[in-house]
Amino acid sequence: MNKGITITTLNKSWTTESGYTFPSVDIAWKSWGTLNAERDNVILICHALTGHAAADEWFSGLFDEGGILDPKKQFILCINVPGSCYGSTGPTSINPKTGKAWQADFPEIAIRDIVTFQQLLLDQWDIRGIELAFGGSMGGMTALEFAIMDERIKSAAIFVVGKAHAPWAIGISQAQRLAIYADENWKEGFYDLELPPAKGLAAARAMAMITYRTPKNYDQKFDRQIHPEKKIYQVESYLNYQGQKLTERFDANTYIILSKAMDSHDVSRGRGSFEEVLGDLNKPVLVVGFESDRLYPIEEQRELAALLPHAQLAELKSPYGHDAFLIEFEQLNEQLNIFYHSFIKK
Repeated sequence: MNKGITITTLNKSWTTESGYTFPSVDIAWKSWGTLNAERDNVILICHALTGHAAADEWFSGLFDEGGILDPKKQFILCINVPGSCYGSTGPTSINPKTGKAWQADFPEIAIRDIVTFQQLLLDQWDIRGIELAFGGSMGGMTALEFAIMDERIKSAAIFVVGKAHAPWAIGISQAQRLAIYADENWKEGFYDLELPPAKGLAAARAMAMITYRTPKNYDQKFDRQIHPEKKIYQVESYLNYQGQKLTERFDANTYIILSKAMDSHDVSRGRGSFEEVLGDLNKPVLVVGFESDRLYPIEEQRELAALLPHAQLAELKSPYGHDAFLIEFEQLNEQLNIFYHSFIKK
């Protein structure tokens, strides 16, 4: 997988919240546009759970004409998270102590670790200002923590998440992990790389795909139609396909590590109350939610926006549920352009 992604090895130490120190790390990234002389025309895109640094592939509509992203004026950057299998240091990387892939020995990470990891590259490049950090789902969690942790962030846009990962969402993630653990090839996370727990990962993905959409969308997309060749319901065929597709591009340990990182999302953890932490965030923040989202219900975005002193809340309509942030580009561009141009001087 290249997709124009660059992998940079930084000989800088990085310590996780869990206490493990890496003496050096690999960071995968992709950029568009040119960094200006002041090194402050940066737009930082934060990707979701199974995403990668090639944001022009999965956020394509934001790069289109009229989109919020303009490489002629902005230096647009997307950095792959730690724990991933798409180039950054993760469980498929080689553990220098053993000479083998980390696999389940890879240390636990939190959303805040994603921030400190990505800051290594930003610091290496002497980035001095980030006009906007944004993302959805896990990317929204990361962008929110970035806004709290990094003074260079001038504004943030948070899609389809709230102030913390709710028990509902943690439970859904755990059910997916249990599917992976139940696979006979799991072997406590030290599986044969040529014989991974594909069935378990496919089942986890199928569960996730149900939470990403809505009953109405499934009714419209599949009804009760039978697949003409497979003699199963079309929805079954769809979920089988989505599961198989993920197993061809993703790693089971990565799924475990990053889903647990999402469970760590809680901006109040170790800092004080939500009111104190978010009330002190004196930056403009756009909070976007979709009324049909059942994974992170719109009430979570309303609550988050109410806790932020300089928030704009956009409650959008879509039949696509949680996945709408990867589909409804016209609506997102409209909201982002209004928000962005309201405070960025041109």
